[in-house]
Amino acid sequence: MTLSPKTSPKMLALVTGALAAGAALAVGAIYGIGGFERNATAEAGCAQSTAAAGRITPLARGHVASLIPAASPLSVADLTFTGPDGQPMRLSDFRGRTVLLNLWATWCVPCRLEMPALDRLQGQLGSKDFQVVAVNLDTKDPDKPKRFLQDTKIEKLGWYADPSIGLFKTLQQRGRSRGMPTTMLVGPDGCEIGTMNGPAEWDHADAVRLIAAAMTP
Repeated sequence: MTLSPKTSPKMLALVTGALAAGAALAVGAIYGIGGFERNATAEAGCAQSTAAAGRITPLARGHVASLIPAASPLSVADLTFTGPDGQPMRLSDFRGRTVLLNLWATWCVPCRLEMPALDRLQGQLGSKDFQVVAVNLDTKDPDKPKRFLQDTKIEKLGWYADPSIGLFKTLQQRGRSRGMPTTMLVGPDGCEIGTMNGPAEWDHADAVRLIAAAMTP
């Protein structure tokens, strides 16, 4: 991530945390070893997200400069995790809605730092057309991340979890996740619009502007 003289103290803290997490990767294998690759052609049925990726490309700057618009979107509708009612669900359950899919865990410092911004983003844009789906990947003590959300006063985000970490592994195998946090903007057609590895201030005007552009034909 490139820092400018205007970089906020909050973002500096996020970047510092990301660097600390990066150091832990070599020891704890938090980050995947796969590259951030692109398919030669977009998958069938991803025309809507392909067009959205084109619209957001000039807006991937400032606080969302690390987001990579998909040159050839993947279908991610098959991704699975547990929903608020404790039952299995797929990302396809949100079809027809633009989704900001975020993978986080309490042991990931940058993840914890960006959760309040994701909560505010959901409060600002959450609707029948947009949803932040933050999936917790803690593998032990399911009450710990719930306590964290309560203590941090995260009230707008729904509870989604995948203690098997299968979701992360799937995105890693598809060349879309190199570590935590990983955030993917997904179109109403269930396809990738763009992906970011690392933290961001998701309620910043730069992020809101990019998401709005993705949602506007």
